[in-house]
Amino acid sequence: MPRKPIGTTARTGEKCPESGVWEVMGTPTTTAPIAIGNTMPPYAGKAVTWRLKQYA
Repeated sequence: MPRKPIGTTARTGEKCPESGVWEVMGTPTTTAPIAIGNTMPPYAGKAVTWRLKQYA
């Protein structure tokens, strides 16, 4: 199964489509390692869009 491309996005509450380091789009920002199949978390108590920054 091919990997999702770097730059793929996922919203809080969705299942992670690719294991790797994910970055919150917007300000404030952070990065987090998230494994495929896990639920994308909120950040700073809010639903956010995460962007795949690098593969695990």
